[in-house]
Amino acid sequence: MDSTILNSSSLSIGYKSKKDENVIAKDLNLNLGAGKLTALIGANGVGKSTLLKTLTGIQKPLSGTVFINGEDIHKMNPAALALHLSVVLTERLPPSNLSVFELVALGRQPYTNWIGTLSKIDIAKINEAMKRSQITHLAHKKHYEISDGQLQKVLVARALAQDCPIIVLDEPTTHLDLLHKVALFKLLKKLTQETNKCILFSTHDIDMAIQLSDEMILMTPESITQDMPCNFIDNGSFNRLFNDENILFDNQKGKFIIS
Repeated sequence: MDSTILNSSSLSIGYKSKKDENVIAKDLNLNLGAGKLTALIGANGVGKSTLLKTLTGIQKPLSGTVFINGEDIHKMNPAALALHLSVVLTERLPPSNLSVFELVALGRQPYTNWIGTLSKIDIAKINEAMKRSQITHLAHKKHYEISDGQLQKVLVARALAQDCPIIVLDEPTTHLDLLHKVALFKLLKKLTQETNKCILFSTHDIDMAIQLSDEMILMTPESITQDMPCNFIDNGSFNRLFNDENILFDNQKGKFIIS
């Protein structure tokens, strides 16, 4: 049985100006499945954010198509797309007085009526999302009263409350200490297993992503490839990530070392 939820066909990504076309990558045929945690990795400036924006419909492709459950994502209106896909960005939240519960409740906007009244089903979904994300005890706190690590879990809970098959996170472990990075990685892994959602995230924490991801998308200036971490280790792909002879990947240890 095919578990594919999101896939791209002959996708080219980049930017257009009046005079020129800046192609970051082309002919991408990526395939993201249900119940899989997929890490997008690559050096700074290689185009990870552009790829995520294109895969989530924020940015149009130069050519090719992105499909969600067989539908062209760039032909879907925002309301329809919100039923399929939730995005967690790294930007700071705008100033507000929202409690954690109210922030998670924003994930129910695709389902509420025009005045935003929460039904019993909405409230049940919000409570379930908070329980799965281990933040129920924070429900009545203001969002600015909690730590960065806790806030990241709240944003994951908001995405869960949206109740769609795909969650995409852009650098979710930025600004987190090691303890909270590990906690967030383990939470994402647990959620893919428990909810069968397709979760894609970009990260610089490559060693941790190797240990916990089901699949990885490895992005270099020359190519973008998708495979299981063990296969990338076996074929030496991680040594193509950084153009620096002092940074090497140790296949035995399964992590990067500085020579």
